[in-house]
Amino acid sequence: MALTAADVLTFERCIAVGGIAVFPADTVYGLACEPDSKEAVQRLYLLKRRRPDKPAAVMFFALDLALAALPELGPRTGGAVQALLPGAVTLLLPNPARRFPLACGPQPETLGLRVPAWPPALAALGDMQWPVLQSSANLAGGPDARVLADVPEAIRARADLVLDGGELPGTPSTVVDLRGYERDGRWSIVRTGAVADEEIAAALGCAP
Repeated sequence: MALTAADVLTFERCIAVGGIAVFPADTVYGLACEPDSKEAVQRLYLLKRRRPDKPAAVMFFALDLALAALPELGPRTGGAVQALLPGAVTLLLPNPARRFPLACGPQPETLGLRVPAWPPALAALGDMQWPVLQSSANLAGGPDARVLADVPEAIRARADLVLDGGELPGTPSTVVDLRGYERDGRWSIVRTGAVADEEIAAALGCAP
């Protein structure tokens, strides 16, 4: 089920007014809200029964928007970001400017970054201009949603917008820690997911 430009406009409006959206990513269904709205973030966490001290990721829908929003990234880290994104990975990055603090939980100097690689049916989402705080559309600790029907009914009923993108791959993103990469090239896999560890190593040109 392909999304349209009209769907993206509705998505942007939902986020702009502090709404909560269920949306398809390149991995699993997610929940999204305005990352700088305390009320929206609290509501999203309550909706999925997530502990308020657990960080979330900030998702940009195109790589150029992410790089423009994080000008303090060093050249080595910036190169790694461009090697790995867009893709089904979440990057843990140094955040010296403490951007998007509501997404960072108790570690404001660490930012989780997502930039999906959009499949053809979801390509319209690449035009989304708003970054979002993003978490999987499930109850905390519950299974990830491959199709919209897998998203708990209580979440779908309380969300302000629900976008159906059809069946997704169903494996969450691989989480890669790049916080030490600028200094000494050190990186690690925090969570194995949609992108194999070997692919991460090949993209970065070195073993962890």
